[in-house]
Amino acid sequence: MIPEDLRFRLLRLLETNPTLSQREIAAELGLSLGRVNYVLRALIEKGQVKTRNFRMSPNKLRYAYLLTPGGIEEKARLTTGFLQRKLAEHEALQAEIEALQRELGRARGDGR
Repeated sequence: MIPEDLRFRLLRLLETNPTLSQREIAAELGLSLGRVNYVLRALIEKGQVKTRNFRMSPNKLRYAYLLTPGGIEEKARLTTGFLQRKLAEHEALQAEIEALQRELGRARGDGR
C-alpha cells in the first residue's frame, strides 16, 4: 500500500510538472527511482495518471505524466486529508511550545 502523503506529493508534483522524468521526480521527492516507478505504475493502473510521449530532441522520446479526472479528484481528496493532518500537527506543536514556555518561565521564577 502506498502512503497517502506520498500519493499526494506525487500527484501534486505531476500536476505542476508533468514532463519531469522519473529520475527528476525521485530527486524532487527524495525517493529511490524504483519507488517512483512503482508508485507511478500503481497510479496509472488506478486510472489516476496517464502517460503521453513527447519529443525532447529529435532522437529521444520521453513521457509526460498527466492527471486524469480521477487523479484530479484523488488529489483534491488527499489535499483535504493532508491539510487536516498538518493543521492538527500545528496545533499540537503550538500547545507543546506554550507548555515549554510556561515550564521555562516557572524554572526562571517569573511565574508565567
